[in-house]
Amino acid sequence: MSDIIYTYTDEAPLLATYSLFPVLKEYLSRGDVSIETMDISLAGRILANFSDYLKEDQKIPDFLAKLGEMTQDPKANIIKLPNISASIPQLNAAIAELNQKGYAVPAYPAEPKDAKEEEIKARYAKVLGSAVNPVLREGNSDRRCAAAVKEYAKAFPHKNGAWDKSIKTRVANMNGGDFYSNEKSLIASEASEFSIKFKGASGEKTLKSGIKLNKGDVISATYLSAKALDSFIESSIADAKKEGLLYSVHLKATMMKVSDPVMFGHFVKVFFAELFSEFGEQLKNLGVNANNGLKDLFAKIENSPIKDKVIAKYNEILATRPALAMVDSDNGITNLHVPSDIIIDNSMPNMIRNSGKMWNKDGKEQETLAAIPDKTYAMIYSAIIDELKENGALNPAVVGSVSNVGLMAKKAEEYGSHDKTFIAEEDGEFVLSDGKESLSFKVEKGDIWRAMIAKDEAIKDWVKLAINRAKATGATAIFWLDEKRAHDANMIKIVKDELKKYDTAGLDIRIENYEKAMKDSLAIIRTGKDAISVTGNVLRDYLTDLFPIMELGTSAKMLSIVPLLNGGGLFETGAGGSAPKIARQLLDEGHLRWDSLGEFLALGASLEHLGNTTGKKGALVLASTLDKAIAQYLKNDNSPRKKVGENDNRGSHFYLALYWANELANSELGDKFKGLAEFLNANKEQIANELNGNQGSPADVGGYYKLDDAKANAVMRSSKLFNEALSK
Repeated sequence: MSDIIYTYTDEAPLLATYSLFPVLKEYLSRGDVSIETMDISLAGRILANFSDYLKEDQKIPDFLAKLGEMTQDPKANIIKLPNISASIPQLNAAIAELNQKGYAVPAYPAEPKDAKEEEIKARYAKVLGSAVNPVLREGNSDRRCAAAVKEYAKAFPHKNGAWDKSIKTRVANMNGGDFYSNEKSLIASEASEFSIKFKGASGEKTLKSGIKLNKGDVISATYLSAKALDSFIESSIADAKKEGLLYSVHLKATMMKVSDPVMFGHFVKVFFAELFSEFGEQLKNLGVNANNGLKDLFAKIENSPIKDKVIAKYNEILATRPALAMVDSDNGITNLHVPSDIIIDNSMPNMIRNSGKMWNKDGKEQETLAAIPDKTYAMIYSAIIDELKENGALNPAVVGSVSNVGLMAKKAEEYGSHDKTFIAEEDGEFVLSDGKESLSFKVEKGDIWRAMIAKDEAIKDWVKLAINRAKATGATAIFWLDEKRAHDANMIKIVKDELKKYDTAGLDIRIENYEKAMKDSLAIIRTGKDAISVTGNVLRDYLTDLFPIMELGTSAKMLSIVPLLNGGGLFETGAGGSAPKIARQLLDEGHLRWDSLGEFLALGASLEHLGNTTGKKGALVLASTLDKAIAQYLKNDNSPRKKVGENDNRGSHFYLALYWANELANSELGDKFKGLAEFLNANKEQIANELNGNQGSPADVGGYYKLDDAKANAVMRSSKLFNEALSK
C-alpha cells in the first residue's frame, strides 16, 4: 500500500485530478513518499458492484470496500475529494453512459418484477446517495479555515449581497407532523440488539433486524406525515403567490437518498396537482415517477400521444402558481426538474449570500420563499436570515471564522439512517425494540419513518475533540443541541456528563439550541473573533458550507481533518456542491474554475500526519514547503477565475507547482528540485499560456461519469513544456 491514497471521484474534482495528480506524484516521489489513486467515482462504484456483468478487461476492484477496511488501520492516510452522492436520475444517466461505452451493467429496476431485479436494485442501493461517506468517515470531523486562507479572504474579500428589513425572503417549514415534532429517543441501558417491525392490517413484518447497540449508544426514531407534508406544501405555495415571492424547494435528495426524494416527489405532485389528476393513469403507465422530477416526466412523454396536452397543462399551471426558482432559466430548468439540482447545503448559503434572491424564468433575481419541510434544520436558515435583516450583510474583510467539530464517526445520526428508513405501505405502527425497550409510532400510508444511531464511542470522542479545539484556539465552543428535540435531549445529558471529566477552566463552552447558537455565533464573528460549532452530522454538513460561503465565498477552501478512531487520518478537500456546474463550464467552454486549494491544504495535512506518525523526514519537508508555497499562491492571487480566457484550474496548479519547487529547491531536498525550479521559472509565461490558451470552445474529455483518460489528459495537461519538465 502506498503512503497516501488519493481518491478518484467525479465532475470538477475529477477533472482537476487529471491536472494536479501528476504533479503531486512526481513531487512526492522525489521526497520518498508514495501516493496512488483509488476510484470511488459513481461510475467506478457501479462497475465494482456489477463486475459479473463485465468483460475481464473492464473489471475494477471495489476500491470503496478496500478503503473502508483501510480506515481501521492505524497507518491509514486517505485524501478524500468530493464525490457524487447519486440521486436516481444521476444513477440512470451514469448507467446509460456506461452502456454506451460497452459496459453491460443492468438497468436500474425502479419497480422490480422478479427476484433477479430485486437483487439488482439491492446492489444499486449500495451505490446511491451517501454511499461513500459512511464507509470512510470512521472518525469525527475537525473542519476549519487555515490561517493563510483567512488572511487571503480579508485581503481580497468577496462581495456578500446587502440585507435589510425590507427584504421579504424567508423560510417556510412545517409546524407539526414533521421529523422534529415526532421524534422519540433512548439511551441504551445495556448491550442489545434492536429490530424494526411494522404492524398493519396485512399482518406483522420485520423490516430490519440485528441492529446492535452497546451501552450508552443513542438510538432515535421519528416520522414525517405525508398528509401534513402535502398540506404544508399547498399552504406555502399559496403564501409565495400572495407575497409575490419565488417558490424554491430545498432538500438533500442525494445524501438522504430514501426520504428526501419522496419528499421532493410530494412537491412535484402538489405543485402540479392538476396535471397529475388529469393524466395520472397515463403517466403511471409511462413509468413516470414524480420523485425523479419534471425532467423524468418530460422524457417519458416525449414519444407519447399525450405529450402536447401535458405540456399545455404544465404551462397553464406555471401561469397560475407562484413563479418557480430556476436552475437554468435559459433552458426552462426549474427547481423541480431534478431532485439533485438544488441541494440545501449549497443552495441556501448561495441564496443567502445573494441578498436572499434566486433566479426566475426570465433570468432575473427575485426574493424567494424557501420551502424546507422539516423544522429540525430549517430553523438555522430562518435564524441567519432574521439576523442579516436586523444587522446587515457580513463583511468578509473583518469577520472571524466559525469552524466545526462534527459528530461523524460510526455512521452517526441521520446520514446513517438509509437502511433504517421506510415508507409506510399502509396504515399501521412502526416498532423499534430490543424486547425490553421500545419506540413505537402509529403512522398512515405514505408516511416516512426512519431510525438513527449515535454510538457512545463516537460521542465521547466528539466531545474530547471539541474540548481540544477550544483549548488550542481559545475560541468559544458551542454545542448546537436543542432540548426540545428528543434525540438532542439525550445528547445533552451525555455531553454534560462528559464535560465533567475534563478541566474546562478558562474555556467558554456552551450548549444552545440551533437558533440561539446561530445568533450567538454571528454575534461573535461580527466582532472579529472566532467560534467553534460543535454539531451533529447533518448540521456539520450544512454549517461547513454556510459559514465558509459567507466568510470565504466558497466552502472548497476549508481544511477538513478527520482523525480516524483507530489512529489513521482522513483528509477531506472541501465541499462539492458547485462541482456539477463547474464541470459543465469546462465541457461547454473549455474553462475549469474549480479551486483546488482544498486539495492543497488536505495534502499538506496528510504529509504532516505521515511525517509525524512514520518519521519520514521527506514528508515533513514536503509539508512545510507546501505550506509556504500555498501562502505565496494566495498572496499572488493565483486562484482560478470565473471567466473564459482567464487563469483557470490548470494554471493554478502550475503556479502552486512553481512556488513549491522554489521552496523545495532551498530545502533538504534541494538537489532534487533545483533543476526543476530553474526550468519552471525560466518558462513560466510560456507554460501558463499553453495551459490557459485552449479555452473558449467545448472540451471533449470522453464522457461525464466515466472519462476517456487520453482525452482528459489532453485537455487537462495541455502544456507540453510542463509535462516534459515533470517527466524529466
